[in-house]
Amino acid sequence: MKIFETHAHLDFQHFDKDREQLLKKCFNSGIEYILNIGVDEKTCNASINLAEKYDRIYASVGFHPHDATDFNAEFILQKAKHPKVIAIGEIGLDYYRNLSPKDVQKKVFEQQIKIALELDMPIIVHDRDAHEDCYDILCRNNVKNVVFHCFSGDEVFAQKLIGKGWYISFTGTVTYKNSNMENIIRLVPEDKFFIETDSPYLSPHPQRGKRNSPLNLQYIIEKISEIRGVTPKKIAELSYGNGCDFFNLTK
Repeated sequence: MKIFETHAHLDFQHFDKDREQLLKKCFNSGIEYILNIGVDEKTCNASINLAEKYDRIYASVGFHPHDATDFNAEFILQKAKHPKVIAIGEIGLDYYRNLSPKDVQKKVFEQQIKIALELDMPIIVHDRDAHEDCYDILCRNNVKNVVFHCFSGDEVFAQKLIGKGWYISFTGTVTYKNSNMENIIRLVPEDKFFIETDSPYLSPHPQRGKRNSPLNLQYIIEKISEIRGVTPKKIAELSYGNGCDFFNLTK
């Protein structure tokens, strides 16, 4: 059973003490690919360094909305051309924390979208309490290859994304008792969803409160399989194939 971890931050200091051992466990457990996500200059460089060290780790580059005021277009344009970089992200809008002014967030989001379009690369979207603005900016730029990481919208918004042919990615939040994801998990087409941990954050039940890692993808797979009424193996296969198709990797 091959598994694709489509969104992790394994370069973060949370993994400094046991990164190598953890990655060995991941690859021995059936995890075929890991996409490590950049959110600023430091983490973009670190993600690329990690991808250079491990054949089955790839990187994305982008400036998170929290870091929009530090955006460097030339840096992203240059780093995105690295052979192990397979996406632009995570980029988007975050109106929950608002660590950067909204107008700056929107401008930087659009600038990074244009870089992705110029390089014909898929986009990983961070959207928190900014659903309609994210949707409108993507539509205005006629973007085709989009995944909404750690989807947090409602059924109506999910239907809008599905209508555009975009992807939805599920995290450990689907295992929480107060999760509102069940109907969304049922309605998303089988060729339009990913699984991710967003490690080291969002540990699934029953690991809440502990450091998250790609090893916890099993809990997300099991929950989605339970809701959709298919085997965990089927969910792993579908999400793996979807990830490979979206990021243009060998299945």
